[in-house]
Amino acid sequence: MTGGFEQASAAAGLGEMAKRSFSMLEMFLIFLLVMMTAVTVALLSLLFITSGTIENNRDSGYSTTQSPQATQSPQANESPLATQDSTAPRGSTLTQGHMATRMSPVTSTLETTPFQNFSGYQIGVGRADCTGQVADITLMGYGKSGQYARGILTRLYSRAFIMAEPDGSNRMVFVSIDIGMVSQRLRLEVLNRLQMKYGSLYRKDNVILSGTHTHSGPAGYFQYTLFVIASEGYTNRTFEYIVSGIVQSIEIAHTNMKRGRILINKGNVDGAQINRSPYSYLQNPQSERARYSSNTDKEMIVLKMVDLNGDDLGLISWFAVHPVSMNNSNHLVNSDNMGYASYLFEQEKNKGYLPGEGSYVAAFASSNLGDVSPNTLGPHCINTGESCDNPNSSCPIGGPNMCIAMGPGQDMFDSTQIIGRIIYQKAKELYASASQEVTGPLASAHQWVNMTDVTVWLNSTHTAKTCKPALGYSFAAGTIDGVGGLNFSQGAMEENPFWDTIRNQLLGSPSEEIKECHKPKPILLHTGEMLRPNPWHPEIVDVQIITVGSLAITALPGEFTTMSGRRFREAVQAEFASYGMQNMTVVTSGLCNVYTHYITTYEEYQAQRYEAASTIYGPHTLSAYIQLFRALAKAIATDSVANLSSGPEPPFFKQLITNLIANIMDRAPTGKTFGDVLQPLEPKYRVGEVAEVTFVGANPKNSAENRTHHTFLTVEKYEATSQTWQIVHNDASWETRFYWHKGLLGQSNATIRWHIPETAQPGSYRIRYLGHYRKQDFLRPAVILSFESTSSTFEVVTT
Repeated sequence: MTGGFEQASAAAGLGEMAKRSFSMLEMFLIFLLVMMTAVTVALLSLLFITSGTIENNRDSGYSTTQSPQATQSPQANESPLATQDSTAPRGSTLTQGHMATRMSPVTSTLETTPFQNFSGYQIGVGRADCTGQVADITLMGYGKSGQYARGILTRLYSRAFIMAEPDGSNRMVFVSIDIGMVSQRLRLEVLNRLQMKYGSLYRKDNVILSGTHTHSGPAGYFQYTLFVIASEGYTNRTFEYIVSGIVQSIEIAHTNMKRGRILINKGNVDGAQINRSPYSYLQNPQSERARYSSNTDKEMIVLKMVDLNGDDLGLISWFAVHPVSMNNSNHLVNSDNMGYASYLFEQEKNKGYLPGEGSYVAAFASSNLGDVSPNTLGPHCINTGESCDNPNSSCPIGGPNMCIAMGPGQDMFDSTQIIGRIIYQKAKELYASASQEVTGPLASAHQWVNMTDVTVWLNSTHTAKTCKPALGYSFAAGTIDGVGGLNFSQGAMEENPFWDTIRNQLLGSPSEEIKECHKPKPILLHTGEMLRPNPWHPEIVDVQIITVGSLAITALPGEFTTMSGRRFREAVQAEFASYGMQNMTVVTSGLCNVYTHYITTYEEYQAQRYEAASTIYGPHTLSAYIQLFRALAKAIATDSVANLSSGPEPPFFKQLITNLIANIMDRAPTGKTFGDVLQPLEPKYRVGEVAEVTFVGANPKNSAENRTHHTFLTVEKYEATSQTWQIVHNDASWETRFYWHKGLLGQSNATIRWHIPETAQPGSYRIRYLGHYRKQDFLRPAVILSFESTSSTFEVVTT
């Protein structure tokens, strides 16, 4: 997240206070805080049904330092994927001469005729809506209490890309999703549904799910307790919406596969990022830092996909920047700067189509963005204007809560578009000049690993271990992109007796073992030892690599910092080279498959800023991942993937703390009905102005259940020649904004704003509102019914 969480959630976060005596009033307030927290925890525990969870299938004989030769038989209590194949052998012989094993034939919609003189791939692209709730749900990313969704700026999409060898039997899937991160529960359910529909065609080893890391998407789709608390409960409504959107995007790509070619290009992006933890970066060896011209990764990698006629199919771009141009005061669901880049590219290629429509698909995926911010003006004290670019990101007056980084625009909307356009323009340039073709076989390797128990070889004689998960004090400080709010400071190296006492009373004390393992991190939350009502953090983590010719896509289960990503890529590339696969391009694809917060270097970990405090498996986490991914690279290069153990199965919990916001019946004011206009439009607007209309509304979350309408609004222009109204914008357009205002006793209003662009054609326009209301008659189940309404007609003029 802007870090995993830019601040600790209200239930799980704690704040740092000065060590001093307290007045009677302060002691009374502290007593009230403790009592309220205890009551909250008790209520959550009562709401949770403790029975019926699916536990881990623990492979007690599995060591993460070696690959056992056999895997356990599926058990009745395993996750939905327990019976799937764990690995995919290579599809054809490598150009370097290594032996390969052909996969067994699978059911496919592809043509089976021979491909003479065809060196490309079968390619399919697909896009589907995965927006979920846009009201009565927390936005996922900042962890800020009260940051609920109250409308929509843009739709969220799942963008899927399938690449297969010419006969279609060996393939891979990469999916970039406009969400904060992929949860383990989400991935397991997606793979389960793919298995039910396609059998063994799409599996855990050849499907990568990656989140763009927008901090303006809905929460509520997690299963581990810390994330459930940060989400203020699990909501199946949003979980189902996201899962079905991901699956649908893959289905569309599967259906539309055709012969084509893949081209690759690389180039540097300037002006779109800064390092938000430069003092951590400086802890890395000077000799290592001297090899790089910047403390951020500026390189963008672009894959261009075309059919055999050269017609455009799609694009995948990887670039390292946090999608936090929209700050933590935002309440509109949107895809942030990376989503805006996708929006611009797809609108360029799908001319004549509304946003979210058209066959061309452009994904701007996340990379090693852990310490990278788009707020390029840097951190300043918002009360004095002076810089707060210091080791603790703190201001002389007001402390860390005043230290905020700002984007380049006049407001967060403007900053989002500026950064997104910079990213889009570089991708467009690289796409146009791409000439290097990707050729060669496809391969994939995957393991589940218990990340709390990895033995790391530091050298030929010394080892270290990863740790049970824990979060440090600086986790609650947040970052310059979104502060924690409880006066924590980044770089905290000591425990605080006051907050330790409260934690110990409510959650228990961390063991000496976990404290020793995480040193020098002062532990705030010992999540690896907190197991009620479910484990607070994952133990079992996916590690995965997919190769397409000379391209290796590594699925990172978290947020790697700049230098972590550099070391990781270099190590994986060297491993491939040592076994004959020279000059591999290694992509670090972020926020994949399961979320495990941050991964810093060992040296950055010693500074204990936010990213280090959020490196949950301890100081040797990066070394562990490098070791694990090198093993996957070696298995692919030596065609020994089949010998890899699948590892211990992750859990899939059936009972979770649910969202506490009740579903109540929608009501219109007396004498009104849903969709009635409360604040009408003006009769005339000029381009550059904002047309605004307010309707009697209903809760937008209803539309995540009844999907009769696929947009909350349309802007329509009257065409005199055909005497019809033509839709020119929907709620996926960046020119429109949909605000929901929640009232009392089920009443609400909906306001639609159209920021009329300079490109708008003069003429007659109207705005339509499309929604759903919840109705419940006495002793009858609730039903969700659709409605729509239209504003008055208004004129748009150019001068």
